[in-house]
Amino acid sequence: MPLRDLTPQLRTRLRRMERLVGLFVVAAAGMTLIGFAYYFYHTAESRGWFVPTCPYYTFAESAEGLQVGAPILLMGFSVGEITRIEAQAPGSYYKVFVGFEVRRPYYGYIWTDSKVRISSGDLLGGRRLQVTVGSAGQPTAYEEDGRVREVLIDGKKVPLAEAPQGVGVDPLEEPALADRAQKLVAQVEEALPGILAQVETVLGNAAQLSEELAHLASEARPVLANVDEITGHLSDPQGSLGEWLLTPELREGLDEALSNLNADLATLNETLANVGAITGSLKTQVEANDQILAEISSLVVEADELVQGLKRHWLLQSAFPVGERMSPAPILEPLLAPPSDDAPSAATP
Repeated sequence: MPLRDLTPQLRTRLRRMERLVGLFVVAAAGMTLIGFAYYFYHTAESRGWFVPTCPYYTFAESAEGLQVGAPILLMGFSVGEITRIEAQAPGSYYKVFVGFEVRRPYYGYIWTDSKVRISSGDLLGGRRLQVTVGSAGQPTAYEEDGRVREVLIDGKKVPLAEAPQGVGVDPLEEPALADRAQKLVAQVEEALPGILAQVETVLGNAAQLSEELAHLASEARPVLANVDEITGHLSDPQGSLGEWLLTPELREGLDEALSNLNADLATLNETLANVGAITGSLKTQVEANDQILAEISSLVVEADELVQGLKRHWLLQSAFPVGERMSPAPILEPLLAPPSDDAPSAATP
């Protein structure tokens, strides 16, 4: 519908709506620009675009595994990035030129004795640059007003504007992964004939050993058969080891000896029983006649006194020797203590 066909009220409302849409588009564009500016600032700040840098360069034999924008490491920190990778002129000692930048304050650690170590970074063939910290040389960058103004080249301070490539650092390059793999393959190919010869020798020795084992097994079969037969005899009661060691005559003799020994043991037991009975009877008699020894002792003393009296009698002195007549009569003690008053006294003869 043409605009002129609208009523004045509708045209007024349409113009207001157009203004609101225009304001919304402008606000959206402004917010987009603000977001982009914030993202750019944050990215630049995180990557150190606003931080002063100092250029450096080194050389490599090959650019394999290196790429522009790859980080530069110093003491394990990411301190910069690679800015240039170019081939050198034909016939040059080094084949590849590698330029890089180092952010503040890390270029203060790079001195004239620092080195750039180009080493393998991953298993896919990537390589990385790692700068070593200087300790015995001189600083390579000199600041003024917070930015690098002079650099040290060949022992002289030169304005940075006159040395756009920066300061050169000697490389310490490790062979690339492909080169090392190729070298390893070459070594393997060189050593492969010797390895195959050794394998062939080992297989030959194994075959000879298997033949010797087979021969030994064939010789051991009769021995094993004999061992099997012996074990069968050992397990058989009629052919056990006891049957082999003890002959029938020896077993009969042992049986007879054991029978005699049993009879002797029975006789000995009977004798011991009789001896026990006798000793028991004697013990009973002694316990029943506990005064017999006392009476015998008293009888011996009285008999001795009678003999001594006869020796002193005038009528019988001539019957005894002179020595015995003159010796005093000994005093005999009773063999046992005299019986107590309570005990019955023995009869005097």
